Amino acid sequence: MDSHFTNLDKNEYERLKMALPWITVLVAGADGKIDDSEIEWAEKLTQIRSYGGSDILEDYYQDVHQHFSETLKTLIEECPEDTATRYELLYEELKSLNEILQKLDPKIGHTLYKDFLSFAKHIAEASGGVLRFFSISPEEKAVIGLEMIEPIHYEEENGMLH
Repeated sequence: MDSHFTNLDKNEYERLKMALPWITVLVAGADGKIDDSEIEWAEKLTQIRSYGGSDILEDYYQDVHQHFSETLKTLIEECPEDTATRYELLYEELKSLNEILQKLDPKIGHTLYKDFLSFAKHIAEASGGVLRFFSISPEEKAVIGLEMIEPIHYEEENGMLH
């Protein structure tokens, strides 16, 4: 486990690692159909972020990417097929992360929160549209803000709030 997460127990860290598969299925399945392009992009995105993303989250993304494909496949198989039921389940799972995120250093929590939002948007943009214009469906647009996850604010040393 990354040193940024040592104040979490193993179960909490494992749940935090599930955030990206949960977000993938939530967003990709929002329109009722999980496209292969969304799954492939999610896998590629976790890989890219494991070496080319935020330095402070690089180890986290390496941990997530290590079993991401298998975890995502299992999650898709185990999730309800009904869009509304699946949404409710994933909403509650993601909402449960709020308590865990609050335990983290604010800079780490803020960075993770922003990364989750970015990840959700990238998944929504992965299918449809012409040259990725207008590629986010109304159903995906309704969930990419991840309203169930409370924003983590971090104040930089220069006094700017992010």
